[in-house]
Amino acid sequence: MATNEAVFTKDTDNKKITIVRAFDAPLQKVWNAYTQSDILDQWWAPKPWKAGTKRMDFREGGQWFYYMEGPDGERHYCLFNYKEIVPQKYYSGSDSFCDKDGNPTNEFPSMNWKTQFEEDGDKTIVTSVITYATIEDMETIIKMGFEEGFKMGQQNLDEYLAKN
Repeated sequence: MATNEAVFTKDTDNKKITIVRAFDAPLQKVWNAYTQSDILDQWWAPKPWKAGTKRMDFREGGQWFYYMEGPDGERHYCLFNYKEIVPQKYYSGSDSFCDKDGNPTNEFPSMNWKTQFEEDGDKTIVTSVITYATIEDMETIIKMGFEEGFKMGQQNLDEYLAKN
């Protein structure tokens, strides 16, 4: 049962994290929030951080090149490479840290994402499955505060959906 609180399940044997979360909004609105850069920039980063898109090409083989900026102006850049997209059903791809020019770095581990969308009455259930190359990679991301940060971002999305 999906709730409006993100449920994280860590599966170390399979090097993956599954996140299930319900949103009080129709599927199209939630899909747009995950796939349009002008909306992503409003909620993706945990406060007081903010997200900014340098470029986005939401298509199979396309990329989302973005950063998260801290209150002191510090920026961390990321590059999401879209692999598969089935509109209003799911998208998948890899997310890696990169430099300000979009060149991948090995500073932090990369992650493979599959984010699925399902309509459930007047709610939309989003399930993200994130897999890692190694257990150590998964643990590194967890120690960076990924769970807390992701939950904060999803609360930002709740606020966005309630206002728009």
